[in-house]
Amino acid sequence: MDNHRVSTGADALDRVIGGGFPRGSLIIVAGNPGTGKTVFSARFLYRGAVDFDENGVYVNFSESRETFYKNMKRFGFDFENLEKDGKFHYLGMLAVRETRVSSVLRLILEVINKTKAKRLVIDSFSVIAQAFENPHDTRILIHTVLDKIVRQVGCTTLMIVEVPYGEEKIGLGIEEFVADGVLFFRAGRLEERLYRDMSIRKMRGTEVKEDEVGFTIKDGFKAFSSFEMKPITRREKFKPLPDPSGRFSTGSEELDSLLEGGYPRGSTVLLEIGRNVSTQQYHLVLSPTPWNFLAKRAGVIVLPSSGVDHNIIWRRAAESGLPKETLHRCLRICIFKSPRIKEEPYIFEIEGKDVDEDYQRYLEFAMALYEETCQPLLYVIGVNSLLANYGTNDTIRMLNSGATLTRECEGLLFLLLKPGYPRVSEILNAIAEIHLRMIQKHGALLLYGLKPRTRLHFVEMDVTEGYPQPRLTPIL
Repeated sequence: MDNHRVSTGADALDRVIGGGFPRGSLIIVAGNPGTGKTVFSARFLYRGAVDFDENGVYVNFSESRETFYKNMKRFGFDFENLEKDGKFHYLGMLAVRETRVSSVLRLILEVINKTKAKRLVIDSFSVIAQAFENPHDTRILIHTVLDKIVRQVGCTTLMIVEVPYGEEKIGLGIEEFVADGVLFFRAGRLEERLYRDMSIRKMRGTEVKEDEVGFTIKDGFKAFSSFEMKPITRREKFKPLPDPSGRFSTGSEELDSLLEGGYPRGSTVLLEIGRNVSTQQYHLVLSPTPWNFLAKRAGVIVLPSSGVDHNIIWRRAAESGLPKETLHRCLRICIFKSPRIKEEPYIFEIEGKDVDEDYQRYLEFAMALYEETCQPLLYVIGVNSLLANYGTNDTIRMLNSGATLTRECEGLLFLLLKPGYPRVSEILNAIAEIHLRMIQKHGALLLYGLKPRTRLHFVEMDVTEGYPQPRLTPIL
């Protein structure tokens, strides 16, 4: 950690503001009630004490010690033990109206000097401003905090400011001139679901890489900057997951948990891809399912999406670490006929002209693969490729027939739909038992379920097992 920076307690936020808050700075943490300001500020103190051996003080003008400790334990912050260890001090100031501003400041300074605190949270400045009838007293408090606590003592200070519902203007008249940083917290709606983010409105002496960052208050607080592809330094063979009764595992424990065990046997799954979501990003969610089939020597047939060729599909299958013999035996890639395609045993071609002839040829290859593997098949179909070749009506007719066949044979039909076809999305939603959607917001990757309905989940890439897996974190 840079000695001139203080970790915020949120790794993703640290990355976008150059390693953390400037040491010895005054940061305003503003937002409407219930947006996550207190949890973020508490984490700033807690991680500072636990990870960096920096003592902290929490000054609260609206909540008792018992209530604060009880609430923070729900997020995994045991401040009571920190206080016993001398790493934390809670200063309750519920009777501030009866106390002169000079007395308040004197008490705060005494505690900071006594505990040798390097981090301070004032919760909240709004309560102080209401408590002091004379605006002059409020200005004295601000400048004294800045001069004696922040500058002289070098105590990095977060000052929480409440903003009325429906407003985004802080309205103190101080933030632009006095504070070193301003964070504005929001809790709104995205895709008809709860979404939390913060706006970095000011950070003095800092090149801010991203000025808006999503976050969740699950397990305390976690921020999410732009999605990051992670290198795999140690390749391992994919470890298949068992199929629950009546279901196919997704190949990902976290996806299985989201979907109550996996995809129902005989079902159709629709994965809808939003704008700016890359092939590698949606493959992160998709790939574990075909890997799980292949690892059990069950057949997989892939008709790639527009913009994805058979080479990408083969490379993605090979990332599983499964033997080539297994891939040659169990994987088939269906492509539209082209003179430039090199013949491979796992590739079969269709003309792309007559939908009925092509569908019949597709079924013949599927039947041959089923007879080879003697297990239910996984069909992965890039719907956009069908739409480009056959149009909407014939594509829907083919997929309806495929969904019926899949249900009868207890296989799994996985449909991928890229942007540009809202009407098709509505039709396929009626066909599919499972409907998932992937989108981007502030560069971060999000996944949620329409059927079944789920919360928004941030998606990260996990490579700890030696192969890529999705890590899902719900927005709470």
